[in-house]
Amino acid sequence: MTIIDNHVGAASHAQGNGSAFVVSVGQWITSTDHKKIGRLFIGASLLSAVLVAVLGVLFGLERVSPAHMQIFHGDATPQLFSLYQFGLVFAVLAPLFVGIAIAVVPLQIGSRTIAFPRVAQFGFWAWLFGSLMVDISLIGNGGPGGGATDLVDLYLLGVALAAVGILAASLSIATSILTSRSSGLTLDQLSAFSWSALTGSIATLLSLPVMIGTIVYVYVDHTNAKLLFGGNKGISTYLGWSLSQPMTFVFVVMALGVLAEVAPVTAKIKQPMRPVVLTGIALISTAVLGAATQSAHLIDWAGTNGDKVKSILLHSIFNGVPLLGVLIVVLTSLLCLKMGTPRVTGAFVLAFLGAIMILVGVAGNMIYTVKATSLEGTVFSEGIVLYLVYGGLLSALAALTHWAPALWGRVINDTKVIGLALIGLLGTVLAAFPLYIAGFSKQPADTVVGFDYKGPMALWNILSTLGHGLFIITVIGFVALLVDAIRQGTPVSQEVPA
Repeated sequence: MTIIDNHVGAASHAQGNGSAFVVSVGQWITSTDHKKIGRLFIGASLLSAVLVAVLGVLFGLERVSPAHMQIFHGDATPQLFSLYQFGLVFAVLAPLFVGIAIAVVPLQIGSRTIAFPRVAQFGFWAWLFGSLMVDISLIGNGGPGGGATDLVDLYLLGVALAAVGILAASLSIATSILTSRSSGLTLDQLSAFSWSALTGSIATLLSLPVMIGTIVYVYVDHTNAKLLFGGNKGISTYLGWSLSQPMTFVFVVMALGVLAEVAPVTAKIKQPMRPVVLTGIALISTAVLGAATQSAHLIDWAGTNGDKVKSILLHSIFNGVPLLGVLIVVLTSLLCLKMGTPRVTGAFVLAFLGAIMILVGVAGNMIYTVKATSLEGTVFSEGIVLYLVYGGLLSALAALTHWAPALWGRVINDTKVIGLALIGLLGTVLAAFPLYIAGFSKQPADTVVGFDYKGPMALWNILSTLGHGLFIITVIGFVALLVDAIRQGTPVSQEVPA
C-alpha cells in the first residue's frame, strides 16, 4: 500500500524570526496533526531513554563496589530506583510506541487524522506533566519509602496522570483503527503494525485502569490511616507489577508488529503466512490477563500432583502464551527472508535484533517465574525489564528508520543505522545479561549497597554499566542521524511506502 503525503520540511515562515518562533511553538502545543503529536511523544521518549540509561550507568558504578562507592545517599536509593523503574516502562517503552502508532496508523488505514485528535493531544500533555510530577516528587523525597508525605501523594498522582495520558492516546489509536479505516479495508486486511497497534492499545485500555484503581486505594490509605496498604512503604508492593512483567509484555506488542511489517518489505514479497503472523501478535497481547490480575503466576512444585498441574497450566497461560506469540513472529519473519530475495536494511536489522532481545527477556521471565529457581527479589528481574525495554527501543528505532520517508520525507543512511544497531545489540546484552548471572548469585534488586556474594561481583556490574553507556551512544547516534537526514538528506518521492 502507498500513500501520497505532504512532507514536513519546506514550511512557510512567518514575518520576523521572533513571531515565527512563537507561532511555531503555539502550533506544536495546540496541534491536532497526528504526525506532530506522534513526534512529541517520540522526542520526549528518546530524551527519557538517555536520562534513564544515565541512571543505569550510575547504579552500575555504585554496585561495582557496594561497600565503598558513595555515589548515592543510602536513603535516596529507593526513590532513585523508583524513578529508574518508572522511567524504563512509563517514560520510554509505553509512550514511544504510542507516539509511533499515532504518527503511522492513520497513514496505513487511509485516514487523514487520528480519531479524537484532541484526546490524543491531551494524552501527550497528561503523560508529560504526570512524568514531571513523578520526577519532582522523587527528587523531593517522595515516592515509595519517601519521607515527605505531600510528595508521596504527588508521586501517586503523577503516576496516575501519566497512565491516564497513555490511556487517552491508546483510546485514539484503537478508535481510529476500528472506525476510521478507508472504505473496503477490513480488520483482517490491516497491515501487521496497525494490527499490533490495535491489539496493544486494547490490552493497554484493559490493564491501565486496574493500575489507576490500585493507585486510588493506595492514595486514600496513605492520606488517611496508612494501615491497609502500608503507607509509603507499601507502594512498591502494590504497584510493582505495573513496572515489571507482565505489564511490560503489553507495551512490546507493537515492537513485534514492527518486525512483522518490515520483514516482508525487506524480502520483497507479501507476507506468506499473514493469518499466522496476526495470530502471533494477538497471542502476545494475552499478557493483559496477567496485567489485569496483577500476577505473573509462579510454577510451584509443592503440593499434590493436581496442584502441580494447576500451577503449570496457569503459568503456561499467563507466561507461555506470550512467549509463543513472540516465537511465531520471529520465525515467520525469518521465513519471509528465506522465500524472498532480501536486501538487508537498517530497519530490518534493528527490528530483528530488537525482537531477539525481547524474546530473551520473555524467555527469562519463564525462568524467573519457576519458584524453584529462587530468583524473586534479585536483579534477574531488572535484567528482564532491560531486555524488553532496550529491545523495544531497538524496534522503535527500526520503525522510525522504516517510516522516515513518510514522516519526514527523508531516508536515513542504512549503513550507519546497521552500525548503530550492532552497538545497540551489544549494549542491550551487556546491560541485561550480567544481571541474569548476578541474579543466580542472589544479588538483591532495588539496592546498590549492603550486599555481597561469591564470584566476580565487580565484573558483572562493570559489564552492565558499559552496556548502559553503549545504549546511550546508540540513542544519541540515531537521533543525530535522523536530524542530519532531515536537515541535509535528499528528499524522497512524494509517493512513499506506508
